[in-house]
Amino acid sequence: MDAYFEANQAHWDGVTPIHARSAFYDLKGFRKGRLTLTPVERDEVGEVHGKSLLHLQCHFGLDTLSWARLGARVTGVDFSGRAVELARSLAEDVRLEATFLISNIYDLPDVLDERFDIVFTSQGVLPWLPDMEEWAKVAAHFLKPGGTFYILELHPLLEVYYDVSGSIDRGESYGYFHSSEPLESISDSTYADPTEKIEPHRIYEWSHSLGDIVTSLVSSGLIIEYLHEFPFCVYQHLPQMELGEDGWWRLDGREGSIPLMFSIKATKPLDGA
Repeated sequence: MDAYFEANQAHWDGVTPIHARSAFYDLKGFRKGRLTLTPVERDEVGEVHGKSLLHLQCHFGLDTLSWARLGARVTGVDFSGRAVELARSLAEDVRLEATFLISNIYDLPDVLDERFDIVFTSQGVLPWLPDMEEWAKVAAHFLKPGGTFYILELHPLLEVYYDVSGSIDRGESYGYFHSSEPLESISDSTYADPTEKIEPHRIYEWSHSLGDIVTSLVSSGLIIEYLHEFPFCVYQHLPQMELGEDGWWRLDGREGSIPLMFSIKATKPLDGA
């Protein structure tokens, strides 16, 4: 797996400067006090003031720091050194207390010795991970007994639809079910600004079914409080999507036809180790 992770890490190191200057991430607005968390995340995670929160795969920390603005004591983790460097700089710029660590998710127990009230992760994170069972074990490991795990993520069906739509050529089709072999593709741009081209390079992603994700969390000892599915998306993942007045993207003419996002909230039992 090291070669796959190294290629993906290089990708995220490379796109971080593009993301930092993009309108998509709007750092100017963030520095003025904008919160980057969606209404779904804020409503479903609930009150965080005074709570400790671990953000897995935090990129350059905008959501992490948004939770800090809401009163959480935050730690963000990402495997991109360039992203973490930017996150630390942003925390200083906006004068928020935050800890940011460079680590592969699977290696995090060797890097961080702490337990948290909340473990949070969101939007576009799971396809970069090869093993859901180990991911769930890490998430459960860092929760205090009684603590909450939360994820908001693109629905696995959306990736299948994305490929079938013919809107992009990845050379191979995304499958719904997991394979240990990653989908290899060539990336020459990034979602935050598709007009800005970068040096083409290989990236590696893995499919995970909703059943795999739920079962991995249950197998780690967490108790699922709910699984929600949504007919809207946080950004224009498909060209057929249109932006609604409420700020969510939906399939034009096919609203409600397929799930576009899902969320899971789970709890670590009070007697959990």
